[in-house]
Amino acid sequence: MYSGKTTLGRQLAKLTGWDFVDLDALFEQRYHTAIPLFFSRYGESAFRKLERLVLESTENMDRTIISTGGGTPCQGDNMDWILAHGTAVYLEMDVDAVCRRIQRSKKNRPLLMGMTPEQQREFVERQLSQRIPFYLRAQHKASGENPDLSAIVKDLLN
Repeated sequence: MYSGKTTLGRQLAKLTGWDFVDLDALFEQRYHTAIPLFFSRYGESAFRKLERLVLESTENMDRTIISTGGGTPCQGDNMDWILAHGTAVYLEMDVDAVCRRIQRSKKNRPLLMGMTPEQQREFVERQLSQRIPFYLRAQHKASGENPDLSAIVKDLLN
């Protein structure tokens, strides 16, 4: 969350000439609803089940940069699926950097709604501690704050 996956994904797609897909946008398009609204109506469990179907729908997309949600690789065997069907890039961010981006953001995230900044920080710390083992399985790692786009492109094209 807030690591810059979509922004970096678009930049990588432009540099490589590949297509770009944001999994959250694909979810919203397919199910005709905003993710925060879906979360409030049906909950995270229902979202994750449908998110997996959307992820699987990308299987035959060649030469495509796909930006997943931050929780996508951490659900069930999603990371296994991602690694079997493509190359994963982990954008590393520390808690302070994520919290700074949360405070600057105008976009509401379903998992952060109604939280104070202190509660958000605690949430981010918990999320990162739970999610990092999944993220570390990615074939490539890059700074989410200052990514080296040329190095990532070189790795992806190799």
